[in-house]
Amino acid sequence: MAPSLLATAGGLLLLFSFSSGQIRGDSLASCTPNDGFGKYCPTTCGVTEYLQRYRSGVDKDLNDMQHELETIANLTQGTEETVVYMKDSATSAQKASSPDPNFKKSSSMLDDVLRYEKTIIQQEQQIYELQNLISSNERRMADLKQLSIQLQQKCSEPCTNTVEIKTTTGTDCQDIANKGATTSGLYYVKPATAPEQFLVYCEIDSFGRGFTVLQRRRDGSVDFHKDWIQYQNGFGYLSPDDSTEFWLGLEKMHHLTATSTMPIVLRIELVDWEGNKRHADYTMFRVGPEADMYRLTYGYYFGGDAGDAFNGFDFGDDPSDRFYTSHNGMQFSTYDKDNDKYDGNCAQQDGSGWWMNRCHAAHLNGKYYRGGRYTEKDAGEFGFDNGIIWVTWHNRWYSLKETTMKIIPLNRITTGGQQAGVKQLAGLGDS
Repeated sequence: MAPSLLATAGGLLLLFSFSSGQIRGDSLASCTPNDGFGKYCPTTCGVTEYLQRYRSGVDKDLNDMQHELETIANLTQGTEETVVYMKDSATSAQKASSPDPNFKKSSSMLDDVLRYEKTIIQQEQQIYELQNLISSNERRMADLKQLSIQLQQKCSEPCTNTVEIKTTTGTDCQDIANKGATTSGLYYVKPATAPEQFLVYCEIDSFGRGFTVLQRRRDGSVDFHKDWIQYQNGFGYLSPDDSTEFWLGLEKMHHLTATSTMPIVLRIELVDWEGNKRHADYTMFRVGPEADMYRLTYGYYFGGDAGDAFNGFDFGDDPSDRFYTSHNGMQFSTYDKDNDKYDGNCAQQDGSGWWMNRCHAAHLNGKYYRGGRYTEKDAGEFGFDNGIIWVTWHNRWYSLKETTMKIIPLNRITTGGQQAGVKQLAGLGDS
């Protein structure tokens, strides 16, 4: 690089030498001075005079440039020698059988530092996670403390060892209301065919209507995944102010509906997770005996704003959907006693007993899904609708929040009803 620069500088000096010898003018017309030459016109004599005027300065600059080029050349040569030496030294170090112990030790120390730094980062992340866990536990402890205060206040109230059971009795709740009872609560009833009296919850309103409650779902506190004997005898808990969940029992339902002189109306009351309420009424309702597997029958849909889900529903999967999901005339099924019309066991797949067809369009004993929404994946391998459903109101993947099944003689059926909250419990069969 340096020789090339020197040759260029020499060429410029030679050009200046030739230009200085041109003293002869020419016969060209006058010119207009430009920014480059000032007052000198671009003629041979003008250029010579211009170069001679600035030659001494240019010579000095060229000498300075030549000196700097020589210095750069020397530095470049030294750098190249240093690079070659470094390459040779690195090659020698790699080929050496015994590397420098100090270099090896420092490398090992550096590895340790990097490893410790990585460990510190991991521990800082663990500390951050533990801090979040501590905060979460503190919130839970605060909630538990609040709950403890509430329980302590509740436990400070004197406890009662017995459940209040009304003294009036009758064949059903309407008979009890006819005898003058005006307050909803627990009563003993003895239908004509029943071998002994049994406890029921009577819902009595200001119009003198006496509803006998057969089933109640409120909050998912009772598991409805029960066997045949439990559905036959009843399970859950009766409470004097009716805020618990229960299934009265198929045998009791049979006696309550078998010999009534007046047609019985089954009222279905439904509440969704948005607080909306609907109902459906079925007249001439009856539950058959155990010999007929507690077959459900009714005369016709009597009305209501929830729709007639007992009549089946066209899901769009098959032309026979409505026929195979109707409930009138169906026997009761549980996971251990299959009486449905399906090749498999609908009750086993749905996890609860009901009057199954193949399988259903209404199922008030289904799995309790908090919030209501569930998917086909939640329903299991076969994709059956295993929630608490009434498809003529909500779609098949929506589980209801509250349900009630209750009966009343046809001549007393009206809209309305009255409900209350819980303090005491009475066991019902096998819970």
